[in-house]
Amino acid sequence: MITQKSKAKKKGIIIAISVSQKKGVRKINVDSAELKEDFGIVGDAHAGTKNRQVSLLAQESIEKMKAKGLKVKAGDFAENITTEGLDLLSLKIGDRLKMNDEVILELSQIGKVCHTRCSIYYQAGDCVMPKEGIFAKVIKGGEIKVGDSIYSL
Repeated sequence: MITQKSKAKKKGIIIAISVSQKKGVRKINVDSAELKEDFGIVGDAHAGTKNRQVSLLAQESIEKMKAKGLKVKAGDFAENITTEGLDLLSLKIGDRLKMNDEVILELSQIGKVCHTRCSIYYQAGDCVMPKEGIFAKVIKGGEIKVGDSIYSL
């Protein structure tokens, strides 16, 4: 008898959702957000871009910066979704994430090139977003809120 082993889902929670009306600034935390298919978060300056519609960063990465003496919080690295308990660094381009059992993202980029040094870099001498931030396209839209589950498919 042949049996299939089910792939264990990597699971975490959304601890913050952050948006901004302008690029290049720290984002403001909100309780919920509407994600639109092939667009991003409605009302966020980064929405509509081809491959970087939504950005994610783990709280664990933010904690690394706090350990360097920075007073930072979710949204300060311009990430849209801050997660906890999900190892974002283990994901690969093309992997999919599901939030709120409805919204589906597809990982499109790992890290980013910073053409200029941001205020975080000058405060700490380093920034986690270029190495540990991930970017995704919205495959299936819907509403997400703080406290929702997020897991890999």
